[in-house]
Amino acid sequence: MSQATRMRKRHRFNTRMTRIILLISLFFFLGRFVYSSIGAWYHHQEKKQAQQSGLSVDYVEPSSPKIN
Repeated sequence: MSQATRMRKRHRFNTRMTRIILLISLFFFLGRFVYSSIGAWYHHQEKKQAQQSGLSVDYVEPSSPKIN
């Protein structure tokens, strides 16, 4: 009977620890997801801004032909 009680307590402890570890892992996963999403958004904004400024700088008006 004492062995059954020990096994039951050990099982409860393992289940509790498993839940705690999974919860901590979930927090890490969500934190990394939010961090990478913010970084990707900033990268996208910078890329969009560089494209817009690059288009305005690259445009050159054709010059009229010179007659000598």
